[in-house]
Amino acid sequence: MGARLHLMSDPQAEALDPCAVPALPRGVRLHWCSVRETWFIQAPERAVKLDQIAAAILERIDGARNLGAVVDKLAKDFSAPRDQIDRDVQRFLSDLMSRRMLDLRSPTAQG
Repeated sequence: MGARLHLMSDPQAEALDPCAVPALPRGVRLHWCSVRETWFIQAPERAVKLDQIAAAILERIDGARNLGAVVDKLAKDFSAPRDQIDRDVQRFLSDLMSRRMLDLRSPTAQG
């Protein structure tokens, strides 16, 4: 549980489709630890401590809302520039995908 997940800049990252739907894969969940008073994302045999920004992003991922809607909601909730929120969300979700802690479903795969 020593790993910590926070936003990092990666100018080479490929943009994610705003119509795609982010979802936690089976076996991965967001967990509030009341003892440590912090959020973790848990997967089989691993857990990663989340900072406040990462937790705010994941709290808005419900497996139904597309990426563009998640970004819109965050920009509204935090009264922040949408383009900055979009960059942060894209980097964070790309990192989770590389760790196999997030799936990104194409809008045509929804059913």
